[in-house]
Amino acid sequence: MFEIINDTDREVLELDILNDYVKYLVKKLELEKCEFNIIIVDNEKIHEINKQYRNIDRETDVISFALEDNMDIKYEDFRLLGDIYISIDKCYGQALEYGHSRMREICFLATHGILHLLGYDHIEESDEKEMFGLQDELLDDYDIKR
Repeated sequence: MFEIINDTDREVLELDILNDYVKYLVKKLELEKCEFNIIIVDNEKIHEINKQYRNIDRETDVISFALEDNMDIKYEDFRLLGDIYISIDKCYGQALEYGHSRMREICFLATHGILHLLGYDHIEESDEKEMFGLQDELLDDYDIKR
């Protein structure tokens, strides 16, 4: 189960597509007994979150808060994965910068965030190759191309 929350004062036209895509991810990654949120925010809000929780004084495109990193929180019947914050401003800017659709960028950022919730990372080169390979595979399988 997941929820997508638009925490901005603007309409985000890609939310219906994102909702369908995340349903696909839930099935493909076998996350039916998991809960998580995707929260759409603006640059100002993600800058604030990045500064407060990561001590990085700038906006970013996506931040994931993985609750399973906390070993004190355990549930027997389901997994409480956490929250993903996506800056819609960065999303739209990056879509222009990379020359692909806003839909592709928001789905990419959601995929990236979900994989972080599942424990994937890209600090080491081998981990980056694995995570980015899986991201590309998931997007390609859903026919979201660059």
